[in-house]
Amino acid sequence: MVRQERAVRTRRALLEAAAAEFDRHGYDGTSLSRVCRTAGITIGALTFHFASKAELADAVQSQGQSITRTALENLPDHPAPALHQAIDLMLELARLLEAVPTVRSAARLSRERPKPDLAWTASWAVLAQDLFEDAYLDGQLSAAVRPASLMSLSMYLTIGVECRARADQEDPRPGDRGPNAVDELRQVWDLIQHGICRRPTIDL
Repeated sequence: MVRQERAVRTRRALLEAAAAEFDRHGYDGTSLSRVCRTAGITIGALTFHFASKAELADAVQSQGQSITRTALENLPDHPAPALHQAIDLMLELARLLEAVPTVRSAARLSRERPKPDLAWTASWAVLAQDLFEDAYLDGQLSAAVRPASLMSLSMYLTIGVECRARADQEDPRPGDRGPNAVDELRQVWDLIQHGICRRPTIDL
């Protein structure tokens, strides 16, 4: 029993250390020896749990997916319009990317070593797409706006939040740092909803 508990703690420490290293240095820039130093664990203990760096990265990505799915499932269930629900989903993703290194690492690894079954976007893209589709069918969107375009926009915004969150972690500045990534993304979505073009006047 004690040995099993120790193994669980060791695996958890390795995943946390690996997530931090993959987040900071990417897949190619991360070494198993540095993961071990960060976790305070020997290379032998690491290879007991994970046979290779690829297997370790797979585990980090899988955990990032799981954390994301759980967070989205726990979002408050309220009868808001589909578009508002989609925006709430995007804001929750931003919160996760800002606060959870494993999620940030999973997002980065998904781009650096594409595997469809481990893609971080697989944990939220279908749900977001469905909400944008519902918003379109309910007449919440302009006729010129397509759900696919909102999905593309969401992907780009999410990558931006991820990069901003990583930069903040690498360069923590003292004092007032201004709006966080979630607040900034909320402002962006407000801007998107209102539009940026002046409505044309009608000559009578």
